[in-house]
Amino acid sequence: MSLVVLKCGGAVACESAGAILRLAEAGHDVCVVHGAGPQISEEMERFGIPVEFVGGRRVTTEAGLAVVRSSFAAVNRALCTALGTRAVGLFGDEIGLHAVQIPALGRVGDPLPSRPRAVVEALASGHIPVVAPLAVGPLNVNADDAAAALAVGLEADRLLFVTDVAGVFHGGSMLTSIGAGEADRLLGDGTFDGGVVPKLRAAVIAVRNGVRTEIGETAVVA
Repeated sequence: MSLVVLKCGGAVACESAGAILRLAEAGHDVCVVHGAGPQISEEMERFGIPVEFVGGRRVTTEAGLAVVRSSFAAVNRALCTALGTRAVGLFGDEIGLHAVQIPALGRVGDPLPSRPRAVVEALASGHIPVVAPLAVGPLNVNADDAAAALAVGLEADRLLFVTDVAGVFHGGSMLTSIGAGEADRLLGDGTFDGGVVPKLRAAVIAVRNGVRTEIGETAVVA
């Protein structure tokens, strides 16, 4: 039986329930990490909090952190409801997801490989842990980075990023695969921007730690 860590973006969280359940029904252990990007930005704008990103990570003030948590909670509840009784909602900062704070971004952390007991126990009992990406502090953590940190810490067989795009696009076409070295080079020279940046960055970390990784239909290979 293999362990799959599946990260779904906030824009497609509930729509991902079918794919998550199919993996579980096929006999895989599945750990889910979700984002809430659109929801957080909408709420920040509603409260007059600036929306700012640096390298795909959201600048997060104390006031912003409260919005982040409430938005994660709403998405977590909705996704758990869509998954049914097998789902177990968890918050990273409550279960021991650790991160190194990035002071320039405020209450934001770069997550460390983690193997939270609550996730391990949920998987062992046949449940689907659904993790909101906050780290001890609490710190806001990019969901892509959190998924990679959990995949490495849990020694997952596969890391799958489910997004609202088909895969990684370069030169006007979707790539069927991209090597970690090439991804590093293209990230370094600014070829990519927007939401694919943290996904590729996280994917490179995962594959270099032995986790088979895909961003949509694009395989990221060592």
